[in-house]
Amino acid sequence: MKVALLGSGSFGVPTFEAVARAHRVVGVVTQPDKPAGRGGTLTPTPVGEFAASRLPGVPVLKPADVNDPGVVAAVRGWGPEALVVIAFGQKLGAALTDGVFAVNLHGSVLPRWRGASPVNAAVLAGDAESGNSVITLASRMDAGLILASSRVAISPRMTAGDLHDALSADGPGLVLGVLERFASGTLEPAEQDPAKVTRAGKLKKSDGWVDFAAGAEACRRRIHGLNPWPGVTVRLGAETIKLLRVEALALDSHERPGTVVDAGAGIVACGGGTALRLVEVQPAGKRAMGWADVARGRRIGAGAVLIGGPEGGSAC
Repeated sequence: MKVALLGSGSFGVPTFEAVARAHRVVGVVTQPDKPAGRGGTLTPTPVGEFAASRLPGVPVLKPADVNDPGVVAAVRGWGPEALVVIAFGQKLGAALTDGVFAVNLHGSVLPRWRGASPVNAAVLAGDAESGNSVITLASRMDAGLILASSRVAISPRMTAGDLHDALSADGPGLVLGVLERFASGTLEPAEQDPAKVTRAGKLKKSDGWVDFAAGAEACRRRIHGLNPWPGVTVRLGAETIKLLRVEALALDSHERPGTVVDAGAGIVACGGGTALRLVEVQPAGKRAMGWADVARGRRIGAGAVLIGGPEGGSAC
């Protein structure tokens, strides 16, 4: 089939690679290059980089508005039989999609977690599993017909970054299967149950905090659900430390939430008499490391206090 790819983030790159191997990619649309790094060098999106390195000769568009009439004319001029849309970042208008088989790969089992941050939302909520959905495009966000779905287990050690990578790797087979069934006329679209819709709002940098009084399991979900972005940062004295990976413990602790109970093991008191073990952290300006390395280098003792909450997080 002749397929056009529309996407920006790294989530869709494995699927786009698989589609390019199995079908004829007639064009790629991604977001404009953006300044990055200290020098502000214009840098393409991950999909832009993929197109430049893996699809020589294939036209690539980077419009600020994908629904601009000139852009629409260019994409329609490619003659695609299908549009595959993954983490593109702009809503596609009817002029672009009418009469073309257009599908979207979404990182949740819809109708659960429609919206901008479904991967984070699943970890933040403590879901036991997530998955991918391939849907048709619709006027309302993520409300299209379900063409295929998959399931991926979420372990207590998984961060949103881990789940993102697992779902990204799961996408190719799902999308290729939908394209194959479309070509053979065997697709069986299913309506989403509106009673089961939940929404995953867009995250902000200011969300990067944790309240130790909430209890160890709630803290684990928040720390893992916001890793890698925006990340959860706490204060330890005058220093800020990003918490990357933790473990909720069945440990009876009656210290003030945030108090370091065992400095060597990185055990911190939480609300409800629970405790959290700090597994991996990142001091400001440093690499990620195990808690033991941080404690040893700073001579942190029992009784030290980590300050979280919106006030503590804003210190980073």
